Amino acid sequence: MNGPDGKPFKTRAGGVMKLQDLIAMATDEATKRLNEAGLAAAYPAAERRQIAAQIGIAAIKFADLANHRTSNYVFDLERFTRFEGKTGPYVQYAAVRIKSLLRKAAEQGDRPGRLLPPTDIERPLALLLGRLPDAVMAAHGRRAPNELCEFAFALAQEFSRFYGACHILSEAELPLRASRLHIAQLTLRELELLLGLLGIEVPDRM
Repeated sequence: MNGPDGKPFKTRAGGVMKLQDLIAMATDEATKRLNEAGLAAAYPAAERRQIAAQIGIAAIKFADLANHRTSNYVFDLERFTRFEGKTGPYVQYAAVRIKSLLRKAAEQGDRPGRLLPPTDIERPLALLLGRLPDAVMAAHGRRAPNELCEFAFALAQEFSRFYGACHILSEAELPLRASRLHIAQLTLRELELLLGLLGIEVPDRM
C-alpha cells in the first residue's frame, strides 16, 4: 500500500501508522466532505461526529477491499472519502438516500406494494437485483471481497439512474408508485447486506 506520492504509506515521521490514528485521519477527511456537500449540517454535534466516523471507516474498508487481495494500491484518503466514484461513502450515500425516500413515502401515507412487471425504466435495476446470490457465491468461491465492492458500486449506480429516470413519490398511478417503492426497498436491503458483509455500517441519515 503506497501513499499518493507513490511511496510506502507511513506516518510523517516515517513510522508505521497506528489504526486509531488512521481512523482519526479518515474521520477528519469525512467531516470535510460533509461540509463540502452541505450534509448533516443541522444535526446534533454528536450525531454528526458519528456519521463522520462511519463514513471514514467505510472509506478505509471499501478502499482496501475493493482491490484484489494480491494487488498493490495507492492509499489516498482525500479520494476515498468522496461521495463520487467507486468509494464506500458513495455506496453509503445511495443507501441513505433510499432510507430518506422510504421515510418520506411513509410520511405521505405510501408503502411498498406488489411488484409490477418491470418497464424499460425498472428492468436494468430489477435484473441486477436478481444477480445478488450469484455475485455473493462467486465472491466467496474466489475469496474475492473486491467483487462484492464492485457489485455494491454497480447497484448504487443503477439505482441512481433509476431514481433520476422515473417518478416515485410523485407518480400518479398508485400501483406503480407502490411497485417502485418496493424496488427501492429491495435495493436498500441488498446494499445493506453487501456493506454488512464488508463490515461497513450505513447511517440512518446524512
